[in-house]
Amino acid sequence: MPSSPPSSVSDWWCDQGSEYGFVGFSYEVTACQSVNTLRTDFKNIRETFKGRYVRLYGACDNEGESSWGDNIVEAAWDAGIGVHALIWFGFDGGNEWMTRRDSLLASLHSNPKAQFVTRAVQFGSEPLFDQVLGVSALATQVKDAISNLASLHIPVTVSDMAYGYQENGGAKDVLDAIDLIDAHMLPFFSQQASTGNQAWPLVLDDLNWFVSNGQGKKIILTENGWPSKTYSGVKANSPKAVANVQNEQEYYELLDSKCSYFKTVPGGGVGWFWHIYSDNMEPGYGLYDTNNKLKFPFSPKTSC
Repeated sequence: MPSSPPSSVSDWWCDQGSEYGFVGFSYEVTACQSVNTLRTDFKNIRETFKGRYVRLYGACDNEGESSWGDNIVEAAWDAGIGVHALIWFGFDGGNEWMTRRDSLLASLHSNPKAQFVTRAVQFGSEPLFDQVLGVSALATQVKDAISNLASLHIPVTVSDMAYGYQENGGAKDVLDAIDLIDAHMLPFFSQQASTGNQAWPLVLDDLNWFVSNGQGKKIILTENGWPSKTYSGVKANSPKAVANVQNEQEYYELLDSKCSYFKTVPGGGVGWFWHIYSDNMEPGYGLYDTNNKLKFPFSPKTSC
């Protein structure tokens, strides 16, 4: 990174056609991590795994944490990594998301480094599937955010499953409004699920739906993974679905083996995140276990 922010984001980001294969980790921020923790983790993602981005998950709502968004920006700047920011709706209803939205947008405008680390802003997680807003209302939120961030050249999207769109008749208003497609890919929950290394037809079904309906827009797999254990809220819908570390590993190895395919998908190729960085954030989904030890070696392709 330069010693200070450039005057413009023109020619700052790499071409989206180069953003395929593994791009980084989802990273839950409910713990309101310190800037030092963020910096350490972001540098590890960048240097150890060649991650280009972190995708934020959850929200830091602690009172007095109004400057916490600046911590994210500082840590990302220091680590040389980009951020897919998130306007978190949560799972309990309520209007807290509006405060989170306003706080994020204000922070992106006030911090001079923010536009140089923020690759996208997402409305999520799964607002269509959870029906937290109607299709038209959600599309309006996206358009308003795009307008708000136009001077910063930060794209806006919605982070959801193919099924979230499908159950809303395709949600064309939302597909029309978003700048890129942030697709959730969680084949473990399919009624046809079995093992991680057999998940490709399930991935392809959802991916093909986005290709067919996504108007040629860039596709990123954001909330994307296979759990290593089940528990309340993480239950299989198929009697053959297997949740263990071996299947978690085999799922990501499967994705990694499809690098050449992902490179060719319309819209500039498909990039994918690992959901999520550590089991301390979301049990069973992390690359790191609750003792901060790697569950297995991981050296994914970022190009092919």
